[in-house]
Amino acid sequence: MTTSHDTRQGTHSQLNPPHGAPGHVPAPRITELSGHAYKTGKVKKAFNRQLILAAIPESFVKLDPRQMRHSPVMFTVLLGTAVSAIACVVQIAQGSPDVVFSVVITIWLLLTVLFANFSEALAEGRGKAQADSLRAGRQGVIARRLKGGTGGAAEPEEAVPAPDLRKGDLVVCEAGDVIPSDGEIVEGLAMVDESAITGESAPVVRESGGDRSAVTGGTKVISDRIVVRITANPGQTFIDRMIALVEGAERQKTPNEIALHVLLVALTIVFLAVTVVLVPFASLAGAVPSPVVLVALLVCLIPTTIGALVPAIGIAGMDRLVRHNVLATSGRAVETAGDITTLLLDKTGTITFGNRRAVAFLPAPGVPEGEFIEAARLSSLADETPEGRSIVDLAVERSEEGVSATGPSLDELTRQRGGHVTAVEFTAMTRMSGLDDDRRRYRKGAASAVAHWVRELGGDIPPGVRDDVDAIASDGGTPLVVAMDDGAGQQGEQRPRVLGTIHLADVVKPGIADRFAALRRMGIRTVMITGDNKLTAAAIAKEAGVDDYLAEATPEDKLTRIKQEQAAGQLVAMTGDGTNDAPALAAADVGVAMNSGTQAAKEAANMVDLDSDPTKLIDVVAIGKQLLITRGSLTTFSVANDIAKYFAIIPALFAAVFPGLSLLNIMGLTSPKSAILAAVIFNAIIIVLLVPLALRGVRYRPVSAQQALRRNLLIYGVGGIIVPFIGIKIIDLLLAVVPGLH
Repeated sequence: MTTSHDTRQGTHSQLNPPHGAPGHVPAPRITELSGHAYKTGKVKKAFNRQLILAAIPESFVKLDPRQMRHSPVMFTVLLGTAVSAIACVVQIAQGSPDVVFSVVITIWLLLTVLFANFSEALAEGRGKAQADSLRAGRQGVIARRLKGGTGGAAEPEEAVPAPDLRKGDLVVCEAGDVIPSDGEIVEGLAMVDESAITGESAPVVRESGGDRSAVTGGTKVISDRIVVRITANPGQTFIDRMIALVEGAERQKTPNEIALHVLLVALTIVFLAVTVVLVPFASLAGAVPSPVVLVALLVCLIPTTIGALVPAIGIAGMDRLVRHNVLATSGRAVETAGDITTLLLDKTGTITFGNRRAVAFLPAPGVPEGEFIEAARLSSLADETPEGRSIVDLAVERSEEGVSATGPSLDELTRQRGGHVTAVEFTAMTRMSGLDDDRRRYRKGAASAVAHWVRELGGDIPPGVRDDVDAIASDGGTPLVVAMDDGAGQQGEQRPRVLGTIHLADVVKPGIADRFAALRRMGIRTVMITGDNKLTAAAIAKEAGVDDYLAEATPEDKLTRIKQEQAAGQLVAMTGDGTNDAPALAAADVGVAMNSGTQAAKEAANMVDLDSDPTKLIDVVAIGKQLLITRGSLTTFSVANDIAKYFAIIPALFAAVFPGLSLLNIMGLTSPKSAILAAVIFNAIIIVLLVPLALRGVRYRPVSAQQALRRNLLIYGVGGIIVPFIGIKIIDLLLAVVPGLH
């Protein structure tokens, strides 16, 4: 048994060093998968030739009014283009001298719509390319389904196409087999290659029981044999959800998008009314503009820039999350992450490296060291956690150093006791594990839990053990107390004995304090959640720089804390991987489940981290804020750049009738025709120029809301005023040399 522990723990630690630990190589992203759009592990840029060629015809397909009606601004431009085209036909029939001018205006109005469609198609194209890679990885998978559904070794198998599997089916997977669908291992242990899903090149251990039993369809078994119970029906697997998400099929509008949508509709209606009202006023003044000019005026008045880029911004936000190997159920979850005010983070694996290891045995006063170490070893034989395995490893090391702690293995002990040996597994409620036989009961766990168990049996914690517990906790370590009840199964029960304390070392990740400081500057509070005692929690919290902590936390405590924060008006995010985290993940405004966790956790959360890196939650918040900032910045720019268009078109329309309006021609534009056309051309071109920014996102800096607002107004507000003046003037100068356009 000990040898098995050594082998498995060693293999796992070598293949999967903690994120941030020396030797860890970050996993490639989903977008680095080989396939339709991604080659040789290199992420293709937004403007690679293949995606552009695919987006161009899609831009024309999106001219379908049934698709365009979802964008009120661009739908209005499309209708205006149709009106202009009809007006051009009429002018041609009448032999109007303004035909060339009207045709050019109409072409640029059409290009305005196409450029908007192009930005959305380009954003969608990256997601579709990812989906194609995922589809390619699961073609033709045949499952080995057990006919009886019991999982017995001699049970007959049948070959079934993966799409025919149903929830509850049992399938066998051996080395070289592709796991046909999502499921949980009910028998066996294996190394699994998850690179097709996560991009992680190193295999991972998956085994029955615990929080590492979940497997994902499309991954590959590279050693041993496992029996998997299918947990998803066809069309509902993790890959199916991934494909739907990256293609945007399930993307819903977020609250901010809905608010912006309402604003754009309102502005469109207002400026449409303004344009219509101008007709009778112009008629009274004897200057009736043509329908083409009126449409050009309307298109330049409404905020076409942000109307064209809103879909691309939202899709790109989810795409950036995917590029961090995180999948969100909808754009709503991504945007909510940008508004988070409180982060709840587990200590182990997030703030610290996790996989705490036993570093010292501290016997209680009067207890022989060998007896205590043997009791610690026995109480950990059935403990499959990294901590439990490390205790067995340290006990073996001490035995080799001459300490008498070389008792029987679990199998030998079971045979000696005639099978009367029961392993007591660790649970989040008891916070203890141990071993019972027909003579003794061993318990190992948190000091408070063991103290409660001991007192219920009439014993107490010796002062020396309390001192050791406090000393370990004060140093930021984790103390585990070992106790033994000699009275179990015997007459005249004796009081249980507390044998000593195990020191588990836990290390805070380098740089984590700086990240929490950055979050604090963003106005986000960090709360560390741990099952450790208050002294340990306080020491780690101080070293890590978190704002608050919750010690000795049970699943109920996590849920209660989330509800308390939400009742105080906070938006809460948290991470988790176990079934016991599912209630809290479901209650949190943003719940990020680890892909290595249980199916229950992944279903309860609204995001899944394929890398299973709990610190990714900090990146998720930054991506959410970047999405909000990008939309806000481009909205500011769109509204601001309309000012220059007003100064171009209004004088051009009415300066002849009202000469005083020529004072508004501060750009000194050549003629009314060139002024109108320059404004329309700039209105179209700026969409294309801003597409890379919409897809890449405005760079996010962890500053206060006031600082972010000032920066936004300075760069995108002032810049949105200045750039169009320059751009329209340059276009006007170029048009001045073209006959018929000035």
